Amino acid sequence: MACGVFRPRSGVVFGYVLKMAAGCYVWVGQRGPNMAKLKVLYGELNEQTLAAQAEALQKAGHEVQPAVGRKGVQEALKSGSFDLVILGPTLTRDDRHHLPYMVKKASKQTKVLVMHTDGSRHPYVDANIDTGEDMDHLLVKISALTGKAAVAAAAAR
Repeated sequence: MACGVFRPRSGVVFGYVLKMAAGCYVWVGQRGPNMAKLKVLYGELNEQTLAAQAEALQKAGHEVQPAVGRKGVQEALKSGSFDLVILGPTLTRDDRHHLPYMVKKASKQTKVLVMHTDGSRHPYVDANIDTGEDMDHLLVKISALTGKAAVAAAAAR
């Protein structure tokens, strides 16, 4: 097909809506400020890691409430509701094991993502990524878990 010829066509590829324009596919999903925001509770034990990761998630378009340690996560769960709870790798193994139960006790609809491989065997963990994965991998996993267009923010960076 020649690039100068416009033949309107659309399709779905990996869940994204694509439109054929001038012989090239163009993504027409949400991006930037129109992107669906998630209310995220992000817990870490290390405050520097928490600050850096929370800032990156906010730049990706999410509303992030940081929480330090098990006690901070539990306090936040009592004070509000969240779409997603992310448990970071600096939390202790006991915290990463105990907190998913507490999240689901507070709200069964809240998704739990653990940033450690030990989350793969936990019955209340909805998703996990390997320790040390970069922010783009985390955003892709969030998008796959929640069905929200978080990938647009990663692509916009």
